[in-house]
Amino acid sequence: MKEETLHIKLKIFQYEELNEADRQLIDSARQATYRSYAPYSHFSVGAAARLADGTVVGGSNQENAASPSSLCAERTTLFYANAQYPDRAVDTLAIAARNERGEFVDNPISPCGACRQVMIEVERRFNRPMRILLYGKQGICEVGSATDLLPLSFDDSAMK
Repeated sequence: MKEETLHIKLKIFQYEELNEADRQLIDSARQATYRSYAPYSHFSVGAAARLADGTVVGGSNQENAASPSSLCAERTTLFYANAQYPDRAVDTLAIAARNERGEFVDNPISPCGACRQVMIEVERRFNRPMRILLYGKQGICEVGSATDLLPLSFDDSAMK
């Protein structure tokens, strides 16, 4: 038997410790939560992506009574970025959430598995890692790559 250990490097920041560009990206993700359509979960998520050229795009979760038809903020944002700017890599993705009381969450939320898989595909598409900033009032978690969030991911090499 062979045993391996996976290590994930995380950095935790306070908002004030971030540089101006990252604070603006977090602010864009926070603002995007107000464009969320979440009548069922009452959990509003916003995301903002800074592209390689500095362009910032955002998105929010969009729910549907037929829940499989809903879409998370992360995928809404990344699909929009790839549809509108197909030749621009995503440099950093910021994610924020508000609870049913309308308050920003204390601790950062982590993307669902489907969003993690899409993030992996975006990284592979552009052959470069994407930084991920997860916002919480208590602190902001920085992950250096989507593969850190989904280390045993599925990719096209499995189909060859």
